[in-house]
Amino acid sequence: MALTREEREQFLAEPHVAALAVDAQEEGRAPLTVPIWYQYEAGGDLWIMTGRDSRKGAAIAAAGRFSMMVDRVAPTVRYVSVEGPVIDTSPATRELLTEISSRYLPADKVEAYVDFAWKAHGEQVVIHMRPEHWLSTDLGAV
Repeated sequence: MALTREEREQFLAEPHVAALAVDAQEEGRAPLTVPIWYQYEAGGDLWIMTGRDSRKGAAIAAAGRFSMMVDRVAPTVRYVSVEGPVIDTSPATRELLTEISSRYLPADKVEAYVDFAWKAHGEQVVIHMRPEHWLSTDLGAV
């Protein structure tokens, strides 16, 4: 059964690891699909952080849009898929890295991870996407 707007937005707002898909921009290649952390608040835009010169970052810049899908398998199979245009790309900040890391890591691990990632991951960007097309279902709700 399809989720209501409120259910799908709330589900997307939970800290799932997403599968991001974007046109690979390469002849004869399927879309590039990779796991990624993301940030989203119900009713708003979502954002991801990635390397400015990463394959994913370059593909998103060229395509101007991407898709993400989050799911769970217990207590029921449920997923939300969202696709939309890139509305902003800006340099990452340590504060945004802390925000997104806090969403996924235990509080006592965040500071050490941010210190490591800020030094080791190279130049990062934050890419904002406006959710435009949604697919969702809960297979346990039937």
